[in-house]
Amino acid sequence: MLELKHIKKYYHVGGTLTKAQDDVSVAFREQEFVAILGPSGSGKTTMLNIIGGLDRYDSGDLVIRGKSTKDFKDADWDAYRNNSVGFIFQSYNLISHLSIMDNVEMGMTLSGVSAAEKKQRAEDALIRVGLKDHMHKSPQQLSGGQMQRVAIARAIANDPEILLADEPTGALDSETSEEIMQLIQDLSKERLVIMVTHNPDLARKYADRVIEFADGQIQHDSHPHVEHDKPNAFNLNRTKMSYWTALKLSFNNIRTKKGRTFLTVFASSIGIISIAVVLALSNGFQKQIDKTQSEAMASMPVTISQTGTDTSSMMTGTRTKTFSKAKHVTAAKSDAEKAQHTNKLDQDYLDYINKLPKKDAKNIAITYGTGMNLAREVNGKYQSVSFSTSNPDAKTADYSAMMAASTGVGGSVYPIDRNGGQSFLKTYYKVIAGSYPTKATDIVLVVNKDNSLDINALKNLGFSVKEGQKLNFNDLVGTKVKLMTNDDYYTKLPTGTFMPAQDLTKAATAPNTKTLTVRAVIRVKSKNSDGLLASGVAYSAALTKQVLNANDDSAIVTAQKASPANVITGQSMDTATRGTVLATLGGSKTPTSIQIYPTNFKLKDKVLKYLDKYNKGKQKADQVIYTDLAGTVSDMTGGLMDAITYVLIAFAAISLVTSMIMIAIITYTSVLERTKEIGVLKALGARKKDITRVFDAETFILGFGAGVFGIIVAWALTFPINSLLANVTGLSGVAVLNPLHAIVLVIVSTVLTILGGHVPARMAAKKDAAIALRAE
Repeated sequence: MLELKHIKKYYHVGGTLTKAQDDVSVAFREQEFVAILGPSGSGKTTMLNIIGGLDRYDSGDLVIRGKSTKDFKDADWDAYRNNSVGFIFQSYNLISHLSIMDNVEMGMTLSGVSAAEKKQRAEDALIRVGLKDHMHKSPQQLSGGQMQRVAIARAIANDPEILLADEPTGALDSETSEEIMQLIQDLSKERLVIMVTHNPDLARKYADRVIEFADGQIQHDSHPHVEHDKPNAFNLNRTKMSYWTALKLSFNNIRTKKGRTFLTVFASSIGIISIAVVLALSNGFQKQIDKTQSEAMASMPVTISQTGTDTSSMMTGTRTKTFSKAKHVTAAKSDAEKAQHTNKLDQDYLDYINKLPKKDAKNIAITYGTGMNLAREVNGKYQSVSFSTSNPDAKTADYSAMMAASTGVGGSVYPIDRNGGQSFLKTYYKVIAGSYPTKATDIVLVVNKDNSLDINALKNLGFSVKEGQKLNFNDLVGTKVKLMTNDDYYTKLPTGTFMPAQDLTKAATAPNTKTLTVRAVIRVKSKNSDGLLASGVAYSAALTKQVLNANDDSAIVTAQKASPANVITGQSMDTATRGTVLATLGGSKTPTSIQIYPTNFKLKDKVLKYLDKYNKGKQKADQVIYTDLAGTVSDMTGGLMDAITYVLIAFAAISLVTSMIMIAIITYTSVLERTKEIGVLKALGARKKDITRVFDAETFILGFGAGVFGIIVAWALTFPINSLLANVTGLSGVAVLNPLHAIVLVIVSTVLTILGGHVPARMAAKKDAAIALRAE
């Protein structure tokens, strides 16, 4: 079944040529026990390695069941060793970190034998070699003879056609040697057994055929054979080691070196720990910055008023650097006056604002100058009230101020988010009594951090209070205020002018009158922010829109639009005053201001780009100018935390590169330590890919372990770090490790260590099997 035809194998060492196989031709029967005798260096082991596919011949041919091996590739030789050949070595070559069962099963594992069949065949092989009571031990628990029996069991478990034994009794005493020879003789009844030995007595006692070898040539053959196999009667089954097997081999090896493994994992994890802590701190500080930015943006929204200031037009005295020598003065407008710009806040612009992406600004407050006709029942009688914080006892000659006070203009306006929710109030204000508003007719009282409330706001609401007086929340929450329409509140006189209602009870109980309810007392959440809403009454922008719609077509508004004089007092007015009065009566749908609330500086910049886009290509008079109070802060803080984080991560990443190099060195050391194991695996039919996979699996375990260990340590470090920062800065819970960052860092650690160890793994795969088996 096996034939060597004119095999030559020469070694060149320096200037010396050694002929290990010098034109060797020999054929072997399908079933016989052949002993090869010869002195050391005669070429008998080389011949055995060539037959086993561990060494390659220089010329000639090795024919297996009529099939030539001249064109065999590495994968073909691997499959041949796994399917057809079993090796018995002088030094046993058991893999020490595997159990006896795992050692015996390894060849079948590479063959793809099922787990149940593999276990059964391994047990049968161990029972056959007399190790029934020892099959669950480790190699270290066995004697030399027992270990050789395990090696024999491994060799026969996959039922090979050829059994190759290289000095199988060389390390055994005479009694044990006899037992092993009897066992091998028994196995030769089922297959071809070729044994290399120095002991002629054992060879002639047990072997069916003795071949004497010297100087790379056959000197004598006691029972020659001529091969008559049919050509190409031999088939190969490819081998493949699974990833799970590679992981198991590597894990068992790592487990035997616990101290070194821990130190490796710890050293490799330093970079991960550093980066994880930096990211945890960055994450926490970024949240603090986002919170601060959000609070700043709440008190400094992007504001668009009817009259804006074009800062680019302000010269501030830098028009010229030279003094004039003229003998006259020139009348000129001030730079501030020149910078005044009237914004056209028409419906087109409002439509443009409403198309602003919601993700960039969820809250937009559009405020109108319309007044409110308010009344409240006090001690059984209705009286006019307002949301103003001006002193009700003070006298003023300013008509606009009087008009504002009489019509309820005042208070703070807060936005309803564009999804209809109360995200603004819920984000920045805490309810200390009552509940958050749910309807446009719900109003709130805003108190300062010390729970003080503007006394004028209380007086204008109809409360009789003195400075320092304390009011229970129950006295405030639930307060009802009547909101009357213009047509119910104003009565037209025969003179054509209008007069506020004298009978407030009738107006306050009219069908179109709305009831406003003080739903809550609220206070700003952050200690570092005073918020946007001033102390006093606050109501939603939706309420002003409802008032505007209700009064737009009222009789007094229609009359005021047609009259240049004030329809209440009969006094003449200039254009500006007339516009103010008309807006106060609810006759103007032009907003007095638009306030846009992005939640951070990055979103604010997007909002500004959107607003600037509207002005492109327009004449200056048609452009809309906005006020960005947060712009300076944005320039100072924008991207600062990101920049710091990137720098720190870059420094920490150096340790990752160091870890990668260290893993490469450790993997190379492991390759050197496991050289014989590499030879054994190759002898069992493992491919180069399989050997690479074993060491890649080892670096995977180390990298994954380092990543997980580093994340655990980093997470544990956040507790003392947070405690320290809380004592030093007063900030709590700063260091927070993002789970996504943790997962990414474990992946990075694993990938980098695999990359670092892959080159030594490839080196291991390229090792010569025969040389690897001779390693100590």
